Amino acid sequence: MDSRRAEPDRDNPVTLYGEFTVTGNRKVRCAVSLTERELIVQRLSSAPVGRNKVVLSLKDCVGCRAHREDDNADPAAYFVAYFYPLKRRWMSSGVSRQRVEHSFRLAALQDSRDNLKEAEKWAWAVRERCDRQQQLRDGLLMSQLSRPCRMMLLVNPQSGKGQALTLYNNHIQRMLNEAGIPHTLVITERQNHARELAREADLSQWDALVIMSGDGLLFEVINGLLERSDWEEAIRTPLGILPGGSGNALAASVHHYSGSSPVSSEELLISCGFLLCKGLVSRMDLVSIHLSCSPRLFSFLSLAWGFVADVDVESEKYRHVGAARFTVGTLVRLASLRVYKGKLAYLPYLPATEDYNNQRGLRHNMTLLCNSPASSLCPASPRSRPSRDCPLQNTFHNSCHSNNSLKVRRTESTPSRSATKVLSGPPDSLLLPLDQPLPSDWVVVPEEDFVLMLAMYQSHLAEDLLAAPGAILDDGAIHLFYVRAGISRAALLRLFLAMEKGAHLATNCQHLVHTKVRALRLEPYSPKGIITVDGEVVEYGPVQAEVHRGLARLITG
Repeated sequence: MDSRRAEPDRDNPVTLYGEFTVTGNRKVRCAVSLTERELIVQRLSSAPVGRNKVVLSLKDCVGCRAHREDDNADPAAYFVAYFYPLKRRWMSSGVSRQRVEHSFRLAALQDSRDNLKEAEKWAWAVRERCDRQQQLRDGLLMSQLSRPCRMMLLVNPQSGKGQALTLYNNHIQRMLNEAGIPHTLVITERQNHARELAREADLSQWDALVIMSGDGLLFEVINGLLERSDWEEAIRTPLGILPGGSGNALAASVHHYSGSSPVSSEELLISCGFLLCKGLVSRMDLVSIHLSCSPRLFSFLSLAWGFVADVDVESEKYRHVGAARFTVGTLVRLASLRVYKGKLAYLPYLPATEDYNNQRGLRHNMTLLCNSPASSLCPASPRSRPSRDCPLQNTFHNSCHSNNSLKVRRTESTPSRSATKVLSGPPDSLLLPLDQPLPSDWVVVPEEDFVLMLAMYQSHLAEDLLAAPGAILDDGAIHLFYVRAGISRAALLRLFLAMEKGAHLATNCQHLVHTKVRALRLEPYSPKGIITVDGEVVEYGPVQAEVHRGLARLITG
């Protein structure tokens, strides 16, 4: 037996070894070796070793479980490991995460309980070593939560092509079960339903709120959390994002931050599902938005005026084509390019003046959400071993499929310029009321004729638009872009085509300006126009914004 073991590796020694048959084909027998970093499966045959050897990285494993079949006459037990490695696509170039399942039958012992105990030992060992594979990021040690995670999963059935619920049933439900993550599914019924849930929910019952939709549903959740009286604690609730809409900008950003090559559609969903199952949590910047006559808003993605906002809103009619709606909208808007007049000013980004740790009192940039032995938002924990005899208890709420529009309803309230208004959420230390002059350390853009203004705090503006390649989740910076009037339609089209790969800043376009800022103010002079926050239409008029570094928590794997 020993002669068949995997070759010893001093840096990666074998810690567990066994010989089992493959589930479904008892004629195929395998030698299975577990190291600190890999699961090695060697088919026992006369063929050369390399042809029958599979090496699976535990970094790609989301879960492992042990179980017995219902047949009492069969004493065998089984353990199954689930992996999502990066593999070459069949029909095109590049790689994407693809599901791989390995299931083994253990029947060496006569007593079924002993076989199950052996299978459980293997499943526990795989999960435990998967937990160790959570790496340091930026040189910071991950901390662990000791309690099991309880996840609320919000799905907007009308987002994008209207397939979010189908995608959940086809992919996400299975992935979460494989990872041992119990969750409650909530289907949103109407506009601002998610906002109401976030504002009113007993958050002590939940360890994570996950959104499967476009970016609009997360906008609702974040603002709902910051409208609570306990907003300081509520906004630390880990949030997850799964692409189910047409924009999916934050989901594409999370995938980008993981270092993986670009993907789209269901491949992006699988990638984000994998990162969700791994359970690492990062801090994420939020930006407070002040309008003239509307309550303060909080944004996680973008503030747009001009061409980008026009395309975002006017392309709603093409929602049925999914992410391609933005391409269609861009071509339509290019045919009748508009120029907007306004005053733009900003406070430059000075990283040397930021004292992140003292300002926020945060010890680490990241925490490990649930990859601990007592947790379930991770590969199933050693203390929680779901089996066919004890399936995961996922619950389901509300099956109404009414429309959940991504448009924000304008609400009248006490003007935000009032200095005496009590605001929920963190105070803005860099902004004066909109009707007061700018501080002396702000920069006023000399031009007043613009084609667009775009403020970004994530890398992607859409699945296929890498608008701010230098953006980081919690760098405390707003990436401000503006395009001056005078640019030709052809040059603007070239910019957006280059943006698909994040190369627009290298085009040396004389009309494009990019700078990093901590705060900004826009005063439109044109009587008509559109301003969007995270793709949501807001009140048109003067607007200003300030970044709040690391305010929220986002599950990023």
